Amino acid sequence: MTSILTLENGRFSYPGHPVFADANLKVAKGEVLCILGPNGCGKTTLIDCLLGILPLDRGRVLVETNDISRLSPKQIARQIAYVPQKHDRHFSFSVIDILVMGRASYTSFYQSPGKNDFIRAETILSEFGLLHLRDRDYTSLSGGETQMVMIMRSLVQDTPLIIMDEPTAHLDFRYELVVLETIARLVKQEQRTLIMATHYPNHAFYLENQGIPVQMVFMDRQQVHQSLPPSLALTEKNIETFYRVKALVASHPVTGTGQVRQIIPLKTIDGRPESEGQPGTKSHTGIKKMR
Repeated sequence: MTSILTLENGRFSYPGHPVFADANLKVAKGEVLCILGPNGCGKTTLIDCLLGILPLDRGRVLVETNDISRLSPKQIARQIAYVPQKHDRHFSFSVIDILVMGRASYTSFYQSPGKNDFIRAETILSEFGLLHLRDRDYTSLSGGETQMVMIMRSLVQDTPLIIMDEPTAHLDFRYELVVLETIARLVKQEQRTLIMATHYPNHAFYLENQGIPVQMVFMDRQQVHQSLPPSLALTEKNIETFYRVKALVASHPVTGTGQVRQIIPLKTIDGRPESEGQPGTKSHTGIKKMR
């Protein structure tokens, strides 16, 4: 299966603060990779490295077969769309103008967006049921509406790979599900590839329950652990180890879908276990460590 993005032996540190080392990831076409881990483990930093925003101390990121450090911003923008965790709103553009900015990598410096660019943006607005936001001042939107606009702009960009950093942050219950349904549709119908950092392990289960190929990695204590399907990685023991939460992993039959897995949190656990296992061996979590 063709690899859309590969991280080879990646290492990154801030001054005096190592974030991860010897990290390896490979994301295939038409696959979703979920990155999970506790606050402060380095999920956003890893994403910035995958995007080429932060240069690795060691290793490389390949977009298909091209080293991302050798690609121009326009070349990267035609391959990868990015939905950030936070977005500052300083200028009073309309929502439709913000969406059309997603077409910037397809226009020359002096060229204006064309009719087809606006049609594409309006089509995405309509698919999300948000056409009423078309002419709204972007700075007047709520946090949730802003996040939806950023997700829609990434779709307008029409890239084979979309990277999302906590895409459901600030969203209400309905639109959290709308985003997950959209991700499933993009993979199933359009063979898009997605990398998604999330705080919610059930997101990985939701996507796996939809029958699409999902891999996930845990980040913790300067390690990026081996990628595995959610059904193998999201065990009660691993939830306890990485999140210090006692949980029940439940499975329930749903007509037309099959067995649906969900994590039911029960209680938090005080303290933190000492690291077990040696580098390159299986720890008590059952996940092979990258280091």
